[in-house]
Amino acid sequence: MVNIETTSFEGHKALIRVDFNVPLNDQFQVTDNTRIRAAVPTILKIVEQGGSVILMSHLGRPKSGPEDQFSLRHIVSEVSTLLGREVKFANDCIGPVAEEAAANLKPGEVLLLENLRFYKEEEKGDVAFAEKLSKLGSIYVNDAFGTAHRAHASTAVIAQFFPQNKLFGYVMQGEIDAIDKVLKHPVRPFTAIMGGAKVSSKISIIENVLGKVNHLIVGGGMTFTFIKALGGKTGASLVEQEQLELALELLKKAESMGVQIHLPVDAIIADRFANDAQTKTVNIREIPDGWMGLDIGPETEKQFDAIIQSSGTLLWNGPMGVFEMSSFEHGTRSVGESIAQATAKGAYSLVGGGDSVAAVNQFGLAEQVSYVSTGGGALLEYMEGIELPGVAAIRS
Repeated sequence: MVNIETTSFEGHKALIRVDFNVPLNDQFQVTDNTRIRAAVPTILKIVEQGGSVILMSHLGRPKSGPEDQFSLRHIVSEVSTLLGREVKFANDCIGPVAEEAAANLKPGEVLLLENLRFYKEEEKGDVAFAEKLSKLGSIYVNDAFGTAHRAHASTAVIAQFFPQNKLFGYVMQGEIDAIDKVLKHPVRPFTAIMGGAKVSSKISIIENVLGKVNHLIVGGGMTFTFIKALGGKTGASLVEQEQLELALELLKKAESMGVQIHLPVDAIIADRFANDAQTKTVNIREIPDGWMGLDIGPETEKQFDAIIQSSGTLLWNGPMGVFEMSSFEHGTRSVGESIAQATAKGAYSLVGGGDSVAAVNQFGLAEQVSYVSTGGGALLEYMEGIELPGVAAIRS
C-alpha cells in the first residue's frame, strides 16, 4: 500500500474521492464547510508537489439523474476560497466532458467533477462506471472516511484499476490511525463512554469494546433499560422492554471479563419532555411515575469524572442526556470537560458519532480533545469490528 507522505505526485493526475456532502441553504451557499476544510491538506500536498487534482464526490440524495439542487457547481466557490486557488468544474463525472477537462488539467490545477450520484451506477458499485472514472487519473486517493462503509463505485470498486497507485488521503489515514490507536493500542486504563437513546443501536459497539476496555461508562436514554433490568423504578423514562434481558447479559458478560460498567447513580428528571419542564434530582433507581430522566445528576458527574481523570485512553460516543435543551445539557458538558481535562494531562481521547461531535462543538471543546472523528456511520461500523469496503479496497 502506498503512503501519502512518501509518494511523489509530480506529473500525476490524482483522482481523489472526497466527502463534499455539505449542507447548503436556500441560496445554495455552504453553511458548514468542515468536510471541505478537512480535505484541504491532501489536495494542497498534491498540487504543491506538481501534481494536478481531480475531485469526485456526492451531494445529497438525488433520486433520478441530475437535479440542480444537488449540483456540485454550487460549492465551487467555497472550495476555491479554502484552497486559495481557482477550481475548475466539469458538469459531468464521466464521458467526453469529464475526460476532456481532466486531459487539459495542468500541474497545480484542481478540477471538481459533477455529483457522482447523478448516476445510479455509483451506489450500485458498478464496475464499468468505476472503470470510466478511473480513466480520468493516474493515481487514486480515497480521502472520504464518511463514505468508507459504502461499497460504492468511487469508494470501493475503483481501487482495483490502480493496483500499484492507490492510497489514503490525510482524512482517511487520520481517522484510521486514531481509531486503531484507541481500539488496538490503548494506553490503560482504557475507558469507553457510551451514551445515546437506545441500547439496541449501540449493542454491536458495546460488545466489540467490552473485550478491549477496562471501564465502560453508560449514560443517556439507554441507561434506563439497564436500571429497569436491575429492578429500579424508571417512571416515564425511555426503556426498551425487549432489551431488558440483553442488558443483564451485557452486565454479566462485562463482569466475567473483568470490565467495570458504571451506571449513573442520580438523574435530573422532568415532568415532561420540554426545556421549561419542572425538574428535580433523584436517585436514578427511584424515578416517580409520570417523570422521566433527561440528564445525569451531580453525584454521577463526580463519579464519572474520577474514572475519566484516571484513564490513559478515552473513547466517547453518545451524550449523557438531552443536551440539545439547555436545561439538560449539564451532564454532557461535564463529561466533555472531564475528557478535555484528562487530555490536557496526557490521556488520548477520541470523540466520534454525530451527537458527541455536535456536543464538543457546541461546548467549544473540539480543540481540547485528541481527535474528533468526522466518520459518522463509517466510524460506528469500524468500531463494531466491521471491515469497511473503502478501507479494504486500499489495503488489499
